[in-house]
Amino acid sequence: MKTQIIQIGNSQGIRIPKALLVESGIRGEVELELTKDGILIRNAGKPRSNWDSIFASLDESDDDLPLDAESSDGFEKKEWQW
Repeated sequence: MKTQIIQIGNSQGIRIPKALLVESGIRGEVELELTKDGILIRNAGKPRSNWDSIFASLDESDDDLPLDAESSDGFEKKEWQW
């Protein structure tokens, strides 16, 4: 699909056909990245937007042990006697 670069005030831009926007899911704020082949346009990622799904997958897999649980030397497991 081809389009033209157009004048928008003191800047320039392009018109993106609605069908392309709908199919790509791009809306609202976007990120622009310069690549060797041109300019890449993608949805702007929202910080922590995927945390709910990550926590849900951890809950399903029972993978909620402390990060250092595997390196434990058993000190925490010893029974203390006074």
